[in-house]
Formats: sequence, structure tokens, C-alpha cells
Amino acid sequence: MIPSWLAIGLVTFVIPFGLNRLISSRDFRWFKRLRRPDWLTFEWAIPIIWTIIFICGAWSAYNIWSVDPGSTSTWLLMGFYLLVEIAISLYTLVMCKTRSLKIGTIIGGTGFFLGAILAVMVLPKSTTAFGLLVPYLLWSPIGTLVTWQMMQLNPIDA
Repeated sequence: MIPSWLAIGLVTFVIPFGLNRLISSRDFRWFKRLRRPDWLTFEWAIPIIWTIIFICGAWSAYNIWSVDPGSTSTWLLMGFYLLVEIAISLYTLVMCKTRSLKIGTIIGGTGFFLGAILAVMVLPKSTTAFGLLVPYLLWSPIGTLVTWQMMQLNPIDA
């Protein structure tokens, strides 16, 4: 049987990787040509930030699994982790496919609220799992703000 840490890690890797493979070079060029806020001087670090966030999310899920493996409540939480990851991973794909920064902002905000709900749900089970979700809860509003400000800078693509 596959170890739980490996299963969680594989799911964490496969979902965003698989969804990002659906972004065409034309979609990506649209996104790259958009104007960004002047204060966004760390765009080069965003892939690193997201890698850390996904690792922390997987580690959080593994921690919850380890607390009460296989129980109904744990499986439900795993489903919620999956929902949050799908919401996060759909941001770039849907925004680029629809060429709509407004949709990106909505998905970003939705992902934050789902992540906050998940964090509240895991807190009674594990403060460690909760703490591992904090990087996402700190970064998500920044990413959503960037997208919202990009709407102001690129009104045709809003």
C-alpha cells in the first residue's frame, strides 16, 4: 500500500502541474504582457512562494491524516484540502483561458476564504496543521490584491 505522505504529496503535485499543462502559450503570452503594479518587484519569487505554500499545505494535510488516519472526519478534511488546492490551481488556468482579471480576482478571493475555513476546521485537531496553512493565508490576499490592481492597470483585460 502507498504511504499516506506519498499519496498526499502526489496529489499536491499532480493537480497544479496537470492543470497548468492546459494553459497554452498564447494564454501565457496574454498574461505576461499585462501591466503589473509598480510595487511588484518580487515577481521572480512567486513560483518559489507557491512551491513553499503547496509543500506546507501537503504537510498540513499529512499532519491531519496522522492525527486520526482513515476516520470519516479525516476523509472529509482531505476532501476540503483537495477543494482548496483545486481552487488555488484553477486561478491561472481559468483567468488565462477567459482572459479576465476579474475572474482571477474572484477565484483568488474564493481560494482565500476556503483556505480560512479549512484552517478553522483543522485548528481543533492540530495547531501544527493550522500553522502550516498560515503561509497560504498570508500570501493569498497579496496575490488577490495584485490581480485586482492589475485590473485597474489593464482595464481592457479586466
